[in-house]
Amino acid sequence: MTLPFFVYGTLRPGEVNHDLFLRGRTRSDTPARLAGAVLYDGPGYPYAVAEPGGLVHGELVTALPGHYEELLAALDRLEEYAPGDPSNLYERVAREVRCEEGDGGGVLAWVYVAAPPIAENLRTHGKLIESGDWRIR
Repeated sequence: MTLPFFVYGTLRPGEVNHDLFLRGRTRSDTPARLAGAVLYDGPGYPYAVAEPGGLVHGELVTALPGHYEELLAALDRLEEYAPGDPSNLYERVAREVRCEEGDGGGVLAWVYVAAPPIAENLRTHGKLIESGDWRIR
């Protein structure tokens, strides 16, 4: 399934991993929101965790034609995600996000969210980013 990516932490424009992983591989970065999730502060990066009523701010990133597979592989490596691996810190899931520009319509996108064991630990012991925005934590 070829989907855009919703990024909410170090991959956002102006953050450390944006230039390293996205520059030259993307067509657009559009401000967007992910409903039904909250952010927790990790060691230098955030985790999105499913939570009814929550809202996470980020960008919807669309790969340039011909760069999708390369970008997907690079982001999976960055997030240390391997399909079905029980030691994943993140899981890559398809979720609806809403663009802040235009009609604000919903778009299905890949989102890296905390893997279930990590999410449980964060709910119990993590530091919630109340604004839902990594930039203003």
